Amino acid sequence: MSQELIAIIEQIEREKGIKKEVLLEAVESALLSAAKKVIDLKPDEELRVELNPQTGKIRAFRNEEEITNIDFGRIAASTARQVIIQKMREAEKDVVFNEFQGKVGEIVSGTVYRFEKGNIIIDLLGKAEGVLIKREQSPREEYKQGHRIRAYVVEVRKEAKGPQIILSRTHPNLVKKLFELEVPEIYEGIVEIRSISRQPGERTKVSVCSKNDKVDSVGACVGMRGNRVRNIVNELQGEKIDIVRYNDDIREYIKNSLSPAEVSEIKLDKERMKAEVIVANDQLSLAIGKHGQNVRLASRLIGWELDIRTKEVAVKPEEAAVAIEGPAAGAEVEAAEAVEAKPRNKKKKAVKEEVGLSELSGVGEKTAESLKEAGFKSAKDIAKAKIEELTQVKGIGEKKAEKLIEEAKKITGK
Repeated sequence: MSQELIAIIEQIEREKGIKKEVLLEAVESALLSAAKKVIDLKPDEELRVELNPQTGKIRAFRNEEEITNIDFGRIAASTARQVIIQKMREAEKDVVFNEFQGKVGEIVSGTVYRFEKGNIIIDLLGKAEGVLIKREQSPREEYKQGHRIRAYVVEVRKEAKGPQIILSRTHPNLVKKLFELEVPEIYEGIVEIRSISRQPGERTKVSVCSKNDKVDSVGACVGMRGNRVRNIVNELQGEKIDIVRYNDDIREYIKNSLSPAEVSEIKLDKERMKAEVIVANDQLSLAIGKHGQNVRLASRLIGWELDIRTKEVAVKPEEAAVAIEGPAAGAEVEAAEAVEAKPRNKKKKAVKEEVGLSELSGVGEKTAESLKEAGFKSAKDIAKAKIEELTQVKGIGEKKAEKLIEEAKKITGK
């Protein structure tokens, strides 16, 4: 048994990377515990067990006097087996943790293994299991057991059951890493991604610039016949991607970020990092986007607050004072109606729009802020929303979404 034990320990050292000294120490400790069960010790006596690392011979000492009448054969076999198995499990956990700790911020591939309380467990090619928690799942994506999936590694936690690998399909850097995989110029550093703003499942804006005058940054990202960006769109299951050309001139950068809308004029407040953007009437809804999506993403992309207005509103605010302000602007339909309506009708609309989110029961400051970030600025927006849209907002479940919509409809008369 002695030589067999040393051979097993050395094999594990080679295959699992566990140091021989660590295993020997663990076996000695386990043998000591086992020996205490078969040897009667007096209170003032101490027991010590030694395992020779070369021969594998096991010796026991009582108060430094060797005990010769103890057979370690059977005890050693069962004890060593248990210790080695335990150490192997611990070592495998450490190997997995260290491997994926080094992959934080990268994309990993796997298959959908099972569904667990809204979370998706991903089999990472047999090496480990990752968790795609509910808040990190894109709202429009659907997966079935066995489907291939790529996800962004957000965090690796060390837990008793083993390392927990937290994955994401909503993180903006997922898009960045996909571009690095699809566009060689980005991977090589010729084209740089300057900023990303994303509404998962809906739309993403990516601003890029080229460090080489001979390389077109936007063209490189789009690829021949749009193949490169199409591959990323397919990976994100249809999420729209706007590739914006970065410009040191903030005016040009704002124009590019609001594409496909055409901008007529821009007034800058550099101290407050705020811009008033003037567009034609027929460009207003396009500039704002659905539920303020286009202007909100553009604002996040460049880091400025954008105030979208038409020429009429900018010149005569007292007659047509319906400006869609800030990153979370209202829906384009409301804006278009407001511009075209008569002055007296605008006042009526303004009264309804003044019904804020705080008027709704159960909406505190944090919930109101989350709703605004999602594009819902007033009770009127809530009244027109769908339950599945509200449940994407942090802190709002299906029941609460139903109550909010019902209450908002009563308040606004919708």
